[in-house]
Amino acid sequence: MCGIIGGWWKVRPENIESIINKSVDSLKHRGPDDKGIELTNEREGTLFLGQTRLSIIDLSEGGHQPRSTKDGRFTITFNGEIYNYKEIRQELLVLGYGFVTQSDTEVLLTAWAHWGSACLSRLIGMFSFVVVDRKMNTLTLVRDAFGIKPLFYSYEEDSLCFASEINAVMLLRNKRSKLDNQRAYDYLMYAVQDVGQDTFVKDIHHVPPSHFITINLLEPRKIQVTKWWAPSIKENNNISFQEATVRLRELFLSSIKLHLRSDVPLGIALSGGIDSSAIACATRYLEPSIDIHTFSFIPEKSELSEESWIDIVNKEINAIPHKVIVKPHELNEDIYDLISAQGEPFCTTSMYAQYRVFKLAKEAGVKVVLEGQGADELLAGYQGYHGQRMRSLFEKGDLIGMVQFANRWKKWEGRKNMSAWRSFIGQMISDDVFKAIQNISGENKIPKWINKDHFINASINLRPVRMTRLKNGKGRRVKEVLLNAMTHNGLASLLRYGDRNAMRFSIENRVPFLTIPLAEFLLSLPEEFLISENGETKSIFRAAMRGIVPDIILDRQDKVGFFVPMGKWVFEMRKRLSGTDLSNSELGIIDFNQFKTLLNQGLQNNESMPFRDWRVINLLLWVKQVLAQHNIRESK
Repeated sequence: MCGIIGGWWKVRPENIESIINKSVDSLKHRGPDDKGIELTNEREGTLFLGQTRLSIIDLSEGGHQPRSTKDGRFTITFNGEIYNYKEIRQELLVLGYGFVTQSDTEVLLTAWAHWGSACLSRLIGMFSFVVVDRKMNTLTLVRDAFGIKPLFYSYEEDSLCFASEINAVMLLRNKRSKLDNQRAYDYLMYAVQDVGQDTFVKDIHHVPPSHFITINLLEPRKIQVTKWWAPSIKENNNISFQEATVRLRELFLSSIKLHLRSDVPLGIALSGGIDSSAIACATRYLEPSIDIHTFSFIPEKSELSEESWIDIVNKEINAIPHKVIVKPHELNEDIYDLISAQGEPFCTTSMYAQYRVFKLAKEAGVKVVLEGQGADELLAGYQGYHGQRMRSLFEKGDLIGMVQFANRWKKWEGRKNMSAWRSFIGQMISDDVFKAIQNISGENKIPKWINKDHFINASINLRPVRMTRLKNGKGRRVKEVLLNAMTHNGLASLLRYGDRNAMRFSIENRVPFLTIPLAEFLLSLPEEFLISENGETKSIFRAAMRGIVPDIILDRQDKVGFFVPMGKWVFEMRKRLSGTDLSNSELGIIDFNQFKTLLNQGLQNNESMPFRDWRVINLLLWVKQVLAQHNIRESK
């Protein structure tokens, strides 16, 4: 696990060494154990590859990067872990290759040298890496299937800069950075973030998940973007529930076993829900004698605290528990550090709990933490996508089944009588009707604090955002929305939160639910395997974990998602900001006087803050803390 960075320039910039050192140092938190820099003159220009290393596998100097093949043709800088590197290493040994280290980096480099991009489908892991091929004069930027590990880049005709974090790219570009107005508008109005290739900084982009980008350095205007993995929701009707349960158990335990490979201490982020409990209990099932450290967030004085469930799991697996109780004022104290760590604005303060969990792990001396991210998107968690499930039944002509499902679904704790039907109706209306309802309800109404003239001048697309419909989604509407969450909107933000929060404290966070074998298997199952006829969510996973996870956890009906007292946290922050000068020349999109008036009115009336207002605050603080500070440094 590391931070990677690099660049290529047709004409060597002045003060290149100083620029490189400054940008590499900005990634030290991602890799405090080692640093590698290679600056070379190639026949097509100047090439820089760098890395800051967090030593997890092969703690010796053998893990140093960048790393080149023996013949010098390929050089790699790599961020992530290849969990099945031992198995791939054995394949390559049989093919005649030799190895001088025990690192997964050398295995990955050798696999690329032998198979090229075809090696990617063999990898079980999380990764972003960049490979130079001096024979083909190419530079290839690669990202894992789910986008677990980040990779940003900025490209012009005669230069390319890339890095694991957006701030490092800004430093490497060595010029003033500007806000992307379209991203800002979509975020403020519709809470859209981490969608598509664009970022909040103009002309800095994401390498999309499951893609690689190839640049021919002899013809740098030509960029080839290739998608190397595309998940499918085609249904497998030739498997029974029992067969699928056994197979899921095998796949999950295999994933946990691989994710436990580490040469440093590891722990588990435990929330008390089924997903994190399954990781913890499967770890004990596979490793009966190791020490298991768990790390948990406990909201202060809350009826929705999961502490009792956390205690059940800790007792079951004889864990070494670590807990953090967060008070409202603490977010206020950490907000600037949290914003800097995240790199871009975010929609909810809930990830502050995660930030504190990783900080707790750091204090305990644990370097690797497993967490349950991605399980809800693969297993139809949360409230079970009831509207989509009813639409699937409707499209299959099973009207009786649809009505029965709605009646059974509402009987679960915390579910309202008409919620399923309202969700179903929302699923059935067309995009045009959806937009009309938004207009009538005022959801699309531009608030007073937005400077309309700025958006008009900036040619902003004022569209409402809705989920992408799939051609093969009929009768598979739950799988359709899960696939959208995985590939278009939802999971990307959660993975960004996890990566930045963990790396802020030099922690490697692992997500064992997110492997290609698990994803392909779960997306192929009939929907009723995930959401049972009586409305039980994650039905097949509960069945697969019997005998590993305590029944009292698997039979829970009251899980409502990860809870944090956001209202209390944000109210404290609003008090702090009410007396602050919020104006900023970087943000022409916001009428600061109008927003300050609304902020103070809400404070005086003791009103809860609307989510949209929180997004304004977050954007303002991000511009002040990240964008403006960068531009101040560049102007000196």
